[in-house]
Amino acid sequence: MQPAWREETGDSPGRGRWRQHTWVPRDPWGLASVAWGLRSCGVGRLGDERRLTCPGAHLVASLEMAAAAAHRPSWVPLLRLRPGGGGVGRGASGAAKTGRTCGTRGPGCLGSPSPGEGRLFRGWDGCGRRDAWHLQAHKYRRRSGGRRRARAGGAPEDEPGSMTVTWTTWVPTPSEVQFGLQPSGPLPLRAQGTFSPFVDGGILRRKLYIHRVTLRGLLPGVQYVYRCGSAQGWSRRFRFRALKNGPHWSPRLAVYGDLGADNPKALPRLRRDTQQGMYDAVLHVGDFAYNMDQDNARIGDKFMRLIEPVAASLPYMTCPGNHEERYNFSNYKARFNMPGDSEGLWYSWDLGPAHIISFSTEVYFFLHYGRHLVERQFHWLESDLQKANQNRAARPWIITMGHRPMYCSNADLDDCTWHESKVRKGLRGRFYGLEDLFYKYGVDLQLWAHEHSYERLWPIYNYQVFNGSQEKPYTNPRGPVHIITGSAGCEERLTPFSLFPRPWSALRVKEYGYTRLHILNGTHTHLQQVSDDQDGKIVDDIWVVRPLLGRMMYL
Repeated sequence: MQPAWREETGDSPGRGRWRQHTWVPRDPWGLASVAWGLRSCGVGRLGDERRLTCPGAHLVASLEMAAAAAHRPSWVPLLRLRPGGGGVGRGASGAAKTGRTCGTRGPGCLGSPSPGEGRLFRGWDGCGRRDAWHLQAHKYRRRSGGRRRARAGGAPEDEPGSMTVTWTTWVPTPSEVQFGLQPSGPLPLRAQGTFSPFVDGGILRRKLYIHRVTLRGLLPGVQYVYRCGSAQGWSRRFRFRALKNGPHWSPRLAVYGDLGADNPKALPRLRRDTQQGMYDAVLHVGDFAYNMDQDNARIGDKFMRLIEPVAASLPYMTCPGNHEERYNFSNYKARFNMPGDSEGLWYSWDLGPAHIISFSTEVYFFLHYGRHLVERQFHWLESDLQKANQNRAARPWIITMGHRPMYCSNADLDDCTWHESKVRKGLRGRFYGLEDLFYKYGVDLQLWAHEHSYERLWPIYNYQVFNGSQEKPYTNPRGPVHIITGSAGCEERLTPFSLFPRPWSALRVKEYGYTRLHILNGTHTHLQQVSDDQDGKIVDDIWVVRPLLGRMMYL
């Protein structure tokens, strides 16, 4: 249904001739009308917007109006590659402003989401123009256990070569993706999906519509071009390359955490790397935007626009950090719906010769959201690790990613600086600690962030160093390798280190940057740290080598 504009005019004592335009939405959700009372001035049109034509306009009432006059959708698709089935990516936007005149920016100025049950990203700028699309591709085997939660647009379990695209509009519209192999010309393939409403939990209570469309039968390793929308409006075209199937290939990943909407130092280089096809996926190890909920989640909108050149082309895999905590991590849950049925708090997926596990360190710290989450996650982790070890002949590498480290040597009072850290030893120093669990099941590589620096540890367990040998410490190591990579850049700047390094700390770098992870095969993995401060110089470079057999136990 199309929204309508109703115009009324009249005379007001002392104020002269007036004209009022009221937007009357005709949709099943019954949104309230929105009126602008203008003194001696009119409302003109510019592109897709209705624009105030007199600077002295008096704003009577306002509501987020994302291009209501043109009835065109707000874009930001997420693409999810899913041979293992599961959920769809998500994010949010939309807002209501009161008591503010947008002037030449138009009658409505957009924001973004926060709490709620949305599955979307935002894609309009401040006054209703499409400006940001985001692609998330996810390829995984679902290992969350329990009952499978029904999701619109979800692919069946074990369906190879599937991709779900998710985007947001401000009014209900059909959901369609057009895609093909040619960068220009017609896009011959079509896929339809569904939409569902999302109500932002902030004070403005914005309503959005989240669209999900699943693409099926994609060819591994083939590049596709796509656009999303409907006859009411289409996005621009984006490209992605379908991930390869099976364990016998060598994925390349960018790994980082603590990337903010302000001071995102590493982002320009990450964009260039992505455009050059250097990566197959991204691992974002917690802390987004700083913070996604701020300014009624408009900071989250800004952040999503910033990462679009990366997130529109690569699988963008995440885990929650402490900066996502507000409203019970609702912004994180709304914008990033990862595999499994835990709202993205913990999940796992397979990529080439690796099994990658994402989990929440935050359940140990924000206990008011439920102490049961600590126990649930711990038991899920143990079950998943058992299954991963049963499949270790096919996928030898087990890699974990969680936000707050077990160890660090930074000069602050964070949990990782304490000897009995909660993540390492668990609640009260003895319940549901993760170090023993990960050591028991032979986790090879543990990726962390939170500290705004880069630190590589020697292979370690219970504060003891277990190098493979003096000459080759990371060849056949007898303990897991820890990497802390939280220096992508944010408003809080870099974190200093303690004056003297700990005996288990191999290298410390206080520079902006990010990590490159190349899983070459079942026995060799290559790690590099890129320094943005030094114009992309590689400031750390190691190989981790482990044998194909006996991976579960450290000897």
